[in-house]
Formats: sequence, structure tokens, C-alpha cells
Amino acid sequence: MTNDVTRQAPPYHEYLERVVTEIIAPAAVEIDQTRAFPRSAMAALGEAGLLGLISAAEVGGLGQGHRAATLAVERVARECASTALVLCMHYAATAVIEAHGPRDVREAIAAGRHTTTLAFSESGSRSHFWAPVSTATEVSGNGHIRLDARKSWITSAAQVDSYVWSSRPLAAEGASTIWLVPSQAAGLQVVAPFDGLGLRGNHSSPVMAEGVMVEKAAMLGPDGGGFEVMMNIVLPYFQLMNAAGSVGLMEAATTQAAAHVGSTQFQHLGSSLADLPTIRAYIARMRIKTDMVRTLLLDTLDALENGRADTMLRILEVKAAAGETVTEVTDLAMRVCGGAAFRKEVGVERYFRDARAATVMAPTTDVLYDFIGKAACGLPLF
Repeated sequence: MTNDVTRQAPPYHEYLERVVTEIIAPAAVEIDQTRAFPRSAMAALGEAGLLGLISAAEVGGLGQGHRAATLAVERVARECASTALVLCMHYAATAVIEAHGPRDVREAIAAGRHTTTLAFSESGSRSHFWAPVSTATEVSGNGHIRLDARKSWITSAAQVDSYVWSSRPLAAEGASTIWLVPSQAAGLQVVAPFDGLGLRGNHSSPVMAEGVMVEKAAMLGPDGGGFEVMMNIVLPYFQLMNAAGSVGLMEAATTQAAAHVGSTQFQHLGSSLADLPTIRAYIARMRIKTDMVRTLLLDTLDALENGRADTMLRILEVKAAAGETVTEVTDLAMRVCGGAAFRKEVGVERYFRDARAATVMAPTTDVLYDFIGKAACGLPLF
């Protein structure tokens, strides 16, 4: 699978399916158990041209957009939610670089030689990612910019090539400014390794920046224009892909639970768990809830692509709905699989743990409810 062949050959989803089945799925359990970063998966995605899925054709990318990225993350999440989150953050950051970044980095991403991620969340502003408290200061005499920050969570910390980084504006009015920062820049320190309940291979860690120097040309977009970048570029991609990750987990949990109850026998009765109406009702609820959120996800894509008046409302709704529902579906999966669900080899408890992150990942479900409520009441969001 070379990049040249990929871009001239059959649809990219065939290459995605090959990477998912041959690389991602077989490694999922080990990644969860060992907290290993999914490096082989990212390398295979790069080799297949899929890290450049939303990179423009003019720089060698596949020229796709929100729909392709969303469906790719959903497919990966069915097998490994950690890898799906890493890919989600790569695409979200890539979208910013595509809009405002240097051509050489864009070409490297398209060729699968460069991975990236978002660095927005900060301990000082918590889930209000749009309001960084970190600073950018121009160093007199050499034209460089000094960045200082305490980032609370950076997915793929120290594992990727660059961060799409937020700070307070350098000199302009506005809430924030965005920068492209090499992940190995002097002055960056991963404060602690990631050891979470779920998504155990995504390497989300706090990162401290002390006197990190970048050139002024590393600014992505105008000084003070970070809020617009976040709302207009990052938010649609992130909300859609995060929701897609939840849909992938729901699909996996529903499929696994149905397979388990169909194959688990009451030997003394000559019947299976699936013969019980109560069990079938739980499976039915899981199937309905999964399909409902998938429908909302596809409708949100339609709204975005067609410029519908309700686009922003749908973008706010889709992550909240997916995050709430994935916890319900994975709860039901644990219930219908009974005591077996607590055994790691059954697989359901991994989906259960991975699903917990969606509601607390910024923008959190509670923050989204506030935004949605404001929109419904005709109030300004910010």
C-alpha cells in the first residue's frame, strides 16, 4: 500500500477496512491492557494515505472532508476507541493546518510523514477550551515568540510531530491565538503518563510549556483569531468525530452483546439467553438507541454540507446525544451479558470503560446542554 497507488486506486474506504481488520482490531486488547500508543496503526494509516484523508489534493492528500473523517473514526472506534481518538484529534488539528499552516507540513501530513493533535485544554480554564490562560510573548530582538502554559490534556502527548496550540493573543484583541508547535520543542514537558479508566492507549497527558520558542510564522490564522478557528474549523470536525467514536462503540457493544446471548446456553433447558424475551428487549433497546444516534449523526452531516439553518444546533446536539447514549448502551451490554461481562475476554467491559470519556471530554455534555438551551431560548451562546 503506497501513497501513489492509494490516490489512484479504488476508494479509500477499502484501504481503511484493510488497516482496521489487519492492524487495528488485532492490537486493540493489547493496547487497552498495556496502555501502548497505537503507533503501528497510525503508521499503517499513513502508508495507506489515510492520515491525509482531509488534506487537499494540491498537497497530495485525498481531498475529503467532514463526512469521510467522521465515518473513518466511527469504523476505527468499533475496534479500538483509543486509536479512534488519536485519529480524531489528528484530523481536527489537520483541518486547522490545512486552513492556515505551511505547505511543507501540509504535504508531510498528506504523505503520512507527519501526525498532529490539538493542545487546547488547560488546567486554568478547565472545559472552557475557547478561553486559554496560557501566554504568548514576543521576545525583543529576535522576532521569536515565547509560549508558557499548563495544558491539562493533550491527546498523543509527545507521540506526534506537532501540536495545534492555543494561547492568549500576542497583541491583538480577542480570546485566543493558535500556533503550530513541534511536540519535541525545548521547554515542553509531559507532566505525567496517562493511566485512565478507558481509552488507555490515547496518551492524553498534561503538558507544561516553559519558555518554548517558536517563530512568529508559526501563528495559525490571525493574532486574536483563535476563537473563530475553534468555532468554525475545529468544533464541527471534533463534535462530529467524537460522536462518531461513540456510535462506533455502541455498534461494537450491541453486536458483541447480541453474539454473546445468542451463543450462551442454558444446557439444562436446551435454550440460549436470546430465547428470553427480557434479554431480547434489552438488545432491541441497544439497537434502537444506536440507530437513533447514527441517524442524528448523518443528519448533522447533511445539515453541515447543505448549509442548513439548524447546522450549529445539530453540531452542538450530536456529541451530547452520542455521549449520553453510549453510556446507556454500554450499561445495557453489561447487564445482558451478566457476570461474563466483567471478564475482559468477553470484550464488553472495554467498551463500557471507553464510553465513559465522551460526557466529560470538552466541551462536556453539561456545557453542551447549556449551549443548546441558550440556542433553544434564542440567547447568545457566548
